[in-house]
Amino acid sequence: MSKKLTFIDLFAGCGGLSEGFYKQGFKSLTHVEYDHYACESLRIRMKNYGYAEDEISVLENDITDDDIIVKIENEIKNRNVDLLIGGPPCQSFSSLGRAKDDNGMQDDPRNYLFESYEKILNHFKPKIFVFENVTGLLSAKLGKEKTVNVILKRLGKEYNLIKDPAKMVLNSCDYGVPQIRKRVILIGVKKGIKIKPEQIYEGIIKTHFNPLSVEKERVNKQKYVTVKEAISDLPAMKPGEGKKIIKHKVESWNDYLSKVRSKDDEVLLDHVARTHNEKDRKRYLAMSKNKWTFKELLEKKPSLNHIKQRVFNNSYVVQFWDKPARTIIAHLYKDGNQFIHPDHKQERTITPREAARLQSFPDDFVFEGSRTQQYKQIGNAVPPLMAEAIAKSIKKVLGK
Repeated sequence: MSKKLTFIDLFAGCGGLSEGFYKQGFKSLTHVEYDHYACESLRIRMKNYGYAEDEISVLENDITDDDIIVKIENEIKNRNVDLLIGGPPCQSFSSLGRAKDDNGMQDDPRNYLFESYEKILNHFKPKIFVFENVTGLLSAKLGKEKTVNVILKRLGKEYNLIKDPAKMVLNSCDYGVPQIRKRVILIGVKKGIKIKPEQIYEGIIKTHFNPLSVEKERVNKQKYVTVKEAISDLPAMKPGEGKKIIKHKVESWNDYLSKVRSKDDEVLLDHVARTHNEKDRKRYLAMSKNKWTFKELLEKKPSLNHIKQRVFNNSYVVQFWDKPARTIIAHLYKDGNQFIHPDHKQERTITPREAARLQSFPDDFVFEGSRTQQYKQIGNAVPPLMAEAIAKSIKKVLGK
């Protein structure tokens, strides 16, 4: 297929979803993103993929602006749009967000960001769209109706969709990402095109099984990628250590590392550890050494209790070497307590580069801004390897 398939990325973040499509040879026409540092990361990445200065298009705009369609039009200059991808920010759909809000976040303006997505979709009428969101979307409500039903109804006017929400849930772990991350991936095909959305879902090939896969789901698949395979080559360090750029040579390669790092690469970016107070360091050490939950820590070492004892067990969590990581979240930028390094000698939470590795970002991916900004971008992103599995399937059906 000589002509490249084109896409627009909305709510693009730092470009995790775009990354998967770049890897499959798709061409980006523009990205729309509100966050300044994420926009900088997007621009650097386009340069990395060989886009010329005048082709690098990132609209640093609020998607709800009245003139957003005009701005996108100006960027894409009458070129044909094959694909619209992106996921509206999902805090208001997440169960955690809803729990904290008296009104179940029904008044949250972010609930309606999908209306901007819909408006842009109906204007450009691409052949296919990919809409990504948290699984909380499936239980969230807008007024009396389930949010997902509202979205299906609205996006289904001009597009064929699958009806069964369970089939829209993909787990990044099944695609070789060293992380359990379930996301709703809604794929629509423009009515009149002879492709069924089912074909696209069937073509998103699971290459790995996950820790909860039953026997028959494991047949002909590789075992999930572990935290150890993803980050154990990275230099050990204590809290507060690390530099923006260091020299690093991988001594022992594995299948996963060869996907995220090039064999001749000798530098490592953003492997910088947060500083931690004495009490947290003791917590991390005891928990990772003994593989304790926070609750077990409090029972066995009451002196390490937290003043604001948030007992729900996920306030401090160790990642284990022999398992995939738990879902990397944007909350990482506030504190890393849910991502305690498995090596107790390091007494720390994970670095931005470790988080990026667990999300399947390539090592040459540059995240702009402060460490806080980097954590935020990484935590909000779609894992590139999962995005690539989706891109592969779409390329195959559109190629026909």
